[in-house]
Formats: sequence, structure tokens, C-alpha cells
Amino acid sequence: MTYRAICFDFDYTLGDCTDSIVAGFEHAFTQLGHPLPSRDAIRNTIGFMLEDAYSMLTGINDPDAVVKFRPLFREVAIDRQREEAVLFDGADELLLALHDQDIQLGIVSSKISETIVYIMNRLKLGHTLSLVIGSSDVKNHKPHPEGLLRAIDEMNVSPNEFLFCGDTIIDAEAAQRAGVSFVAVLNGTTPAEAFNAFPHVAICKDLRELGVLLGVNVQNFL
Repeated sequence: MTYRAICFDFDYTLGDCTDSIVAGFEHAFTQLGHPLPSRDAIRNTIGFMLEDAYSMLTGINDPDAVVKFRPLFREVAIDRQREEAVLFDGADELLLALHDQDIQLGIVSSKISETIVYIMNRLKLGHTLSLVIGSSDVKNHKPHPEGLLRAIDEMNVSPNEFLFCGDTIIDAEAAQRAGVSFVAVLNGTTPAEAFNAFPHVAICKDLRELGVLLGVNVQNFL
């Protein structure tokens, strides 16, 4: 399986920021006087834009109310995400191996790009990435294909030379709308069967299985 460029979603595809995200929600909800959602309820919103997650958990869609959530969330979550985020098993080996094969790598995420860049540099993997496109870098967020189409353009490849890997049906739909190949990675909360409604090359249980699929040094992933 050969691609000239591969992009990944971040949360629950490459990395895990669950504790810091939950802490941000709990702080913001406390400040706004809302009942605290369960950890699992919050986990099920990871991958959505924060404003959408807030509405999903509260049932509140009033723009004046929604806009208050993000700054309160950031008061706690941003610094903690930067310092506490970890990558899933196999991520280091996968990114380094693909980079050594001169495959362009990137991240297209609903997380702010500055946070992702900080995390990846802290983990000494920033050099493997050709680009990072976050929520503040596009006008239209996934499942709109804008981020992926921008990545294709900046990486100077054709859609059939590009692969996107993600953990949600938001990622799958974005890939479908961009006309690129998609692989689902089951590090998050989305079950495998949910991806059957979307075109996909494969559904991988984790990044090690994805590494084998992509043909990188198999010994690193067994």
C-alpha cells in the first residue's frame, strides 16, 4: 500500500488527551452552573468541535451561551493538554518509519494547531510532520473536506496519492467528501461497524495494525 502523503486525525487516532479534556469540561460546566457530564459522555464528544460538544452534552444551542464555553474550557485544558498528552502505542515507530521512507506526513484535526505542534515537539516528533492543520486554520470544520483539500494542495499530491487516518465517522465523511482513501483506527469510542457506511481501505484495531497495513518495518509492530 503506497501513498505519497498520509495525514492523521489527532485525538484518539494518534494521541490521548482524555484527562485534560475531561478536566476542561468539568471546569467550564461548573463555572456555567451545569450538571457535570460523565467521563464516558465527554469521551463520546471528542473529535467534535468544542461548541458542538457543549451543545450535545447540554442540549443548549443558543449562540450567546455556547460562546462562553470555549474560553472557560481553555482555562484548564490547554496547558494540561500540552504537558499531559500521550501518544498511543506504535505512534512513534509509525511516524518515524514513514518519515524515513520520505512519505509526507501531516495532522488534520479539530484541535487547535498550536497545541498539536507543541505536543509533537515535546515528544520529539515534530520533525516528522510536513503540516498541521487545526480548527483555527480553516473556515469549515470536519466533516467538511476543507482541511483535507488544503493538505492535498500544500503537499502537492493528487487525491489518489493521499491517505487519511481517523477514529470517527466525522473523519470518514471528510475523507469521502475530499475524494481520498480512508483508514479507520479504533483507538477511540466509535465502533468498527459505524464505518461500514463510508468508503474505507481498512479498519485497524490500533496503530500497530495500521503500521503492518502500510508495510513499515513489521518487526516494530509485532
